[in-house]
Amino acid sequence: MEKQFNRELFEFLDNSPTPFHATANLLKLFKDKGFKQLDEAKAWNLRPGKYCLTRNDSSFIAFNLGKDNLETNGFRMVGAHTDSPCLKVKPNADVVTQGYLKLGVEVYGGVLLNPWFDRDLSLAGRVSFEDKKSRLYSVLLDFKRAIAAIPSLAIHLDREVNKMRSINAQTDILPIVLQLEKNEKISFNDILIEQLKQQYPETKPAAIIDYEMSFYDTQASGIVGLRDEFIAASRLDNLLSCFVAAKALLASDYKQSSLVVCYDHEEVGSASTSGAQGNFLQSVLQRICTSQENLLRCVDQSFLISADNAHGIHPNYADKHDKNHGPILNQGPVIKINANQRYASNSITSAIFQKIADALEIPVQRFVVRSDMACGSTIGPITASEIGVKTIDIGLATFAMHSIRELAGSGDGFALNQIFKRFFETENLNITNKL
Repeated sequence: MEKQFNRELFEFLDNSPTPFHATANLLKLFKDKGFKQLDEAKAWNLRPGKYCLTRNDSSFIAFNLGKDNLETNGFRMVGAHTDSPCLKVKPNADVVTQGYLKLGVEVYGGVLLNPWFDRDLSLAGRVSFEDKKSRLYSVLLDFKRAIAAIPSLAIHLDREVNKMRSINAQTDILPIVLQLEKNEKISFNDILIEQLKQQYPETKPAAIIDYEMSFYDTQASGIVGLRDEFIAASRLDNLLSCFVAAKALLASDYKQSSLVVCYDHEEVGSASTSGAQGNFLQSVLQRICTSQENLLRCVDQSFLISADNAHGIHPNYADKHDKNHGPILNQGPVIKINANQRYASNSITSAIFQKIADALEIPVQRFVVRSDMACGSTIGPITASEIGVKTIDIGLATFAMHSIRELAGSGDGFALNQIFKRFFETENLNITNKL
């Protein structure tokens, strides 16, 4: 089961180089299992059943409506995010130097830049263009092969590189995509037009209007370790959580009303129409509950698990962790705690999650950042404050977070999947309060 789960995870990761592709793949996954796609622009007539929808082609919600009263049992929800740190192509991208065509890029999110050098890179994203009849199209594009690289400067030309290396995001990380012939002029828009003709020949593209294109590593996801202990892949943060949650909902019994939301733009603060600070989830819940009174009662009985990767204690840098709160790969999911509310976990939500894991005999770890270091955050606190829902922040221990290639435990994803499945099937999550 675990090996099959990881094989399916790898297929999802390798076919989801951007949030747009991840959302398209999630949509197909759920529609193939009988979920009806909803349109925010149309009226909804909801009955018990299975539904899904997208926003901005980059955020996704799937939910099932059980037969029980939402005001009594609420929703079991898991939230994650579809975006990952990367290099995005600038609007006027063409830079020609010494006969090489390079593309200007903008750093998206907190990218660990060093690992982007000397990788086989490809491009994917969303493109808006018009055809010869001035009709406007928007499509997903993926070159699916190595078309660029960011070569390192040879050590002979920078003898101090291993002691003092700094990277200028404006000048040092421009991917090289083409060596031009004498007097040859090719623009990035020309390259996009040719790729569109290959992927969508029926549209007859004439001019590029705009695009959102990102570079990605072409190396496939894989198993690492003498005993197959680890999974190595791009975008584990946070497509790993998206996939784990999606597979759990699809495997649940659908009796309890449950929901998966995968937002875009978490890596840059979530402030967008398709981010956690937008109203995507709230608007869906409002339309499901039909009245403000019903919505407030439903939210009070609901529970959200915010799933995002956790920092595993690095054996080469163990002093970067609180020694009592250093998660280990392959030793179970991690409850993320922060007194300053960078994570939304509290003693009640942690106890509920722990109880579900205990019933499955799956160990649970806890992470607290060192008191002298800054703490990152997630969609958890944002969604909890926007919606008012009881929330816990959890994740799977990971190495090299925000690198072009990350490492996680090969057994942790399937273990969390089992917890999520039980969570989606659990009706009563209340704790007796005698305070």
